[in-house]
Amino acid sequence: AGIQAAKQTAHLIPLCHTLPLGEVKIDIITSNEGAEVKCAAQTIAQTGVEMEALVGVTAALLTIYDMCKAVDRQMQIYDVCLIEKTKRPVAVVYDRQSRKPQRS
Repeated sequence: AGIQAAKQTAHLIPLCHTLPLGEVKIDIITSNEGAEVKCAAQTIAQTGVEMEALVGVTAALLTIYDMCKAVDRQMQIYDVCLIEKTKRPVAVVYDRQSRKPQRS
């Protein structure tokens, strides 16, 4: 559900553009106290994918809540946050004639 939601972010959040997501990964770590869900997303586009990752985490958490609510009505979803955002490195291209690096 988290991966599917991340891919549909543009349909759920106004002003979010459809992005070509190269990878969406959901990690769920369970314990006796609950579950921790992380979502990592990547794209080749010139924009960030933090909204896609946040939507992915939230949808995964809501799915867990829906599946477990009959067992525990006291469950809480909290501390949903962006952990890390990294920029795509700028490619360096060398001009064949001058051999000087040019930013692409």
